[in-house]
Amino acid sequence: MTDAYYQLLDADDRRGERFAASDHVISTWGSSMQNAAPVSALLVRAIEQCAARPDTRISRVVVDLLGPVPVGDQLWVRADIRRPGGQIELIGAEMLGPGPDGALRPVATASAWRFRRTDTDDLPETPTPPMRPVGEGFTRYPDDSVAGTYIQSLDWRWLNDILHSEQAECWARPLVDLVLAEPMTATQRLFCVADIANGMGSRLDPEHWTYLNTDLTVHIHRLPEGQWIGVRAENHYGRDGVGASRGMLFDGQGPVAAIQQAQLVRRR
Repeated sequence: MTDAYYQLLDADDRRGERFAASDHVISTWGSSMQNAAPVSALLVRAIEQCAARPDTRISRVVVDLLGPVPVGDQLWVRADIRRPGGQIELIGAEMLGPGPDGALRPVATASAWRFRRTDTDDLPETPTPPMRPVGEGFTRYPDDSVAGTYIQSLDWRWLNDILHSEQAECWARPLVDLVLAEPMTATQRLFCVADIANGMGSRLDPEHWTYLNTDLTVHIHRLPEGQWIGVRAENHYGRDGVGASRGMLFDGQGPVAAIQQAQLVRRR
């Protein structure tokens, strides 16, 4: 394993930047598939670097997982401007990887609105109450039975029992880089953690249920500061195998983003 989720192998490939994934990306749902958090963060990296403008920032990102994202060194990521503009831009990104037949195909996509910055410092603060500080959380040590997965790539501070609480709360920070030897931006760090909302507050026994998310939607009203990302999440289940996870993301100063995910709920 490396000290990063990914290593950049070729920045100039015609299909996009080529990456190799480390064991840190492995999903708890299967050893051959990636967790959505590193995938979404790498797509966000491509979006941020696409015709980068320092006078803009990302306001909303939608990530769609088109199937299990394979673990390996056959991954390409590329991005382009879908809707140019002085005030508002729409950026699209995709990750390519081998499908079940070995043929290269899109395995994940992302779209993001990028807004031009302006001064609104005098506007009211969000009414959402902050989370309790990191220091009040207790360390969650990874289970040996899931050694070598994405779960172990995070430093955890639980504020309650996030598996069984109706509204779960915890702090987390990645212990590895997104891309080897490359500093993360605030938005990339946010997405390295955001997807954990799907499993928080599930109140479902994973030995009897699976609850895979097919997407990730994040609206960012303020860029996070510091190393820790707080997650407050809750899950809602229908009577026909369809669920939704929703919540808020935080830094030490308060809320920074809203998150929502669709879930495919199935009995094992």
